[in-house]
Amino acid sequence: MNATCRRIAFLVVVAGLLAGCDQGGAPAGPTTHEMEEAAAQRSAFIGQLAPDFTLPDHADRPVNLRSQRPKWVVLYFYPKDDTPGCSCQATEFTQLLRDFRDTGAVVFGVSMDSPDSHRAFREKYHLDLTLLSDPRHRVMQQYGAWVKTYLGNREYGHVLRSTFLIGPDGVIRHHWPEVIPTGHAGRVRDKLRELQAAAP
Repeated sequence: MNATCRRIAFLVVVAGLLAGCDQGGAPAGPTTHEMEEAAAQRSAFIGQLAPDFTLPDHADRPVNLRSQRPKWVVLYFYPKDDTPGCSCQATEFTQLLRDFRDTGAVVFGVSMDSPDSHRAFREKYHLDLTLLSDPRHRVMQQYGAWVKTYLGNREYGHVLRSTFLIGPDGVIRHHWPEVIPTGHAGRVRDKLRELQAAAP
């Protein structure tokens, strides 16, 4: 785990302790895994056909989702290149990339950043991920990863850090609508193995 991930992990633990302890010193609340899974239970995407798309990658090459079949696809949306949480998440996915490939899966990260930004991000952190560019957040909207909020009369949009696990048939098998970056890649890998083991 790199320094950025360690710092985020520390903050997550501290937040959990503060949220989970009452005046009597009760034990910490739910784990990170439990919090992510609780959010997943509310997802309406699971069991639905994943919306198809074509987006440019970090090398400006078009990547089409449908063409990935019959592979498993890990599709994760993140706010911005070279920010602490996003760097931690991308680094951990890179570290586990061989595990994903061994299970027949590909991993795609999606943000609004340009291919140029993705290239710089990959080089700085030695990432081996395919990063896709969605500058107009059209794909993010299809996957519920783009939300609008209002501050007074002004409208703002932002990216929800979320992850989709798409089966070889193009059906969404699992969805994490709320993601805590530290350790998330490992939890996605474990869920992938679980689903594959349960497949007929």
